[in-house]
Amino acid sequence: MAGAVDLSVLKDRPAPAPAAEPAGEAGGLAPIVDVTAATFEAEVLQRSTQVPVIVDLGSARSPQSQSLTRQLGQMAVEAGGAWVLARVDVDSNPQIAQAFGVQAIPTVVAVAAGQPLADFQGTQSDEQLRQWLQAVEQATAGKLTGPPGATAAEPEPEIEDPRIVAAEEAIDEGDFDKAAAAYEAIIDAEPKNTDAVAALRQVKFLARVQNVAPDAIETADADPTNIQARIEAADAEMAGQEPEQAFARLIDGIKISAGDDRTALRTRLLELFELFDPADPLVVSARRKLASALY
Repeated sequence: MAGAVDLSVLKDRPAPAPAAEPAGEAGGLAPIVDVTAATFEAEVLQRSTQVPVIVDLGSARSPQSQSLTRQLGQMAVEAGGAWVLARVDVDSNPQIAQAFGVQAIPTVVAVAAGQPLADFQGTQSDEQLRQWLQAVEQATAGKLTGPPGATAAEPEPEIEDPRIVAAEEAIDEGDFDKAAAAYEAIIDAEPKNTDAVAALRQVKFLARVQNVAPDAIETADADPTNIQARIEAADAEMAGQEPEQAFARLIDGIKISAGDDRTALRTRLLELFELFDPADPLVVSARRKLASALY
């Protein structure tokens, strides 16, 4: 049903403010509202931008409808405003039943952000109802604005690791050896600390580029066969935020070299790859080019 429902036909009617009912515990929304065609936009479409609205389409002539409405009403009160139960008498509001394409009663439809999300027909056990409602809440978690007046929970203050703080202070002071030692101590104690491993790679790179000659790129361009100059030029380009050029320089060197020279170029290229997320498009592309150069 949900995918074929067009609720826009009910948007053009006057939309009074939501009916005054006892407020729920979460931000002041009434947990249960009775909806007519005139109040549908305000009570269902607008409210569903805040929390899920569970539309109960039933009839006083149907004992099954009445039983299901009582079940949902109790659960709505227990939910305290996490979702709203919108009760619709289809005998008095056939337009709403038609808009939802109701084939039988009772029918229940979950509406979120103005759109039908899920539905079912007929009666359900308490356990089945709670599972269905839980699935609706999970599907909409973090996607709606929340009840009016609700405030987001204050995030827990992040506790900084003093070992990381000490390493970062050493970097700020330009003492890369001290910073590297600090990260290595963390890794010795926590081999799976990926943040420390990544930070150590960055520190080692920063320490290395301090010794690269200012004219490294010009030197390498002047003598393409100078492998050490090519490696230093790649470091200089990486430090200058030109990773694509750095990768290309090393790969071009691999194509024209062999033996220890090729190994040195490949080793440096892999070290530079490790400064990035493996899924980075630049790295993915460069790895393909490396494979072509090697094989």
